[in-house]
Amino acid sequence: MQMSFRQLSRAGRPLTLAALSLAIIGSLAAPQRAHASAFQLHEDSAAAMGRAYAGSTTAGGDVSVVANNPAAMSDLKGTYFQADVTAINFGTTFSGSAHDALGRPISGNGGGDAGTTMPVPALFFATQLGDKWHVGGAFTVPFGFQTEYNNNWVGRYNALKSKFTSLDGTLSVSYDVNDNFAIGVSGIAQKTSAELTSAINYNMVGLGLVNQAVAAGAIPPAVGQQLGQQVNVVVPPGSDGVARIKGDDWAYGWQVGMLWRATANDKFALDYRSKISHRIEGTANFTVPANVQALLSNPTVAALLAGAGGVPFTHTDGTAPFTTPAVATASYWHQEEKFGLGADVAWTKWDSFKNLTVYYANPAQPTTTEVFDWKNSWYISVGGEYYANDKLTLRAGIALDTTPTSTATRDPRVPDGTRQLVSFGAGYKVTEKFVLNASYAHIFVNKARMNAVSSTGDVLTGTSDDYGNLLSLSAQYKF
Repeated sequence: MQMSFRQLSRAGRPLTLAALSLAIIGSLAAPQRAHASAFQLHEDSAAAMGRAYAGSTTAGGDVSVVANNPAAMSDLKGTYFQADVTAINFGTTFSGSAHDALGRPISGNGGGDAGTTMPVPALFFATQLGDKWHVGGAFTVPFGFQTEYNNNWVGRYNALKSKFTSLDGTLSVSYDVNDNFAIGVSGIAQKTSAELTSAINYNMVGLGLVNQAVAAGAIPPAVGQQLGQQVNVVVPPGSDGVARIKGDDWAYGWQVGMLWRATANDKFALDYRSKISHRIEGTANFTVPANVQALLSNPTVAALLAGAGGVPFTHTDGTAPFTTPAVATASYWHQEEKFGLGADVAWTKWDSFKNLTVYYANPAQPTTTEVFDWKNSWYISVGGEYYANDKLTLRAGIALDTTPTSTATRDPRVPDGTRQLVSFGAGYKVTEKFVLNASYAHIFVNKARMNAVSSTGDVLTGTSDDYGNLLSLSAQYKF
């Protein structure tokens, strides 16, 4: 084995670097693929969720506008504190098959239900300063997602565990230009973090190195065939390891909004939230099976790796620039004595996510780029309220939420499809100062077809069947 692998040294440093980087390209890329559409979350208001978020910033009486449209704080007369929590139950099951880059079937199970149940909290505070000014603060989770498959499933080289979260701290201020028109601005501090795992197909890493050496003319095809056979003996299919990635970053953005009271019964609002650009910094750790460790310890291979500038599959730091997208929202509300009706339209600029470039501290793992080409998405909802009496409010709504992904870009970390949401809820005024809200929503998700290719060329083909259940509670107190 030592004499055979020595022949690879003629392939040169660039070839070696390219091969050694294959196993972790997908791991650091994965945090960016993740829940409204993709990994966006609307779930910060129990009252608004009962209407499927129709009239989210125009219905009035909801302190979540601090984070969703600062101008709408104009409707909050006094000082308010509001706490919301939403339990998100998301399920996804895969059906299909996988094969490696040579067309050989990959063994394994279907992965089980990779979904999870996770709480999404939100806190809001707003107060009035004089007749025209309002200020507020909020803590919300605008982006987040989690999936986790069985360790021995057929798509393990694409994904095992994925957890992605963005936490926002928002400070907002609004000004009443006149009795019918208000404007507002917000400053946003956002912490984004990711935790990911995936299996590494060491057999394909070794075969990839041999194939690149042949393609580069570093070794004759006959020698490459012989070396490939030796790789299959020393590192046979199923020689798996695991890559574990963690990273986070703080970054900052802004928001601007307006609220127009068009008539005594109609309100219209516009809001624009900026993109927030991150440079996620983290670490990568790897488990390596005994046969691969023995191969890496081979004197000739070790010498080749030294020439490449480092040993692969060891602890390393990494960075990945990533941007949470800009969002524009229009909200409308019509108010009558016994009922209210509203609608929302939100546009998320996912087309800013063209590709992901990952930079590694270990020189044996060079800069890599993966293409995503996501498209912009839309969220459209209609809903309303019925005032049963002075204390009880009943709510219902429906919504359509399009996905930014397509079959070509979708993978099992976020098996996202276009969604339809049906919701209902209720609010109860315990006292003149204390209000409770509760809502439930079910999300129907179109089947998500995928033809996902892992970093080592393994192909996962099939569909995911997804669903979602949301249960939200809130308490609001007016001082």
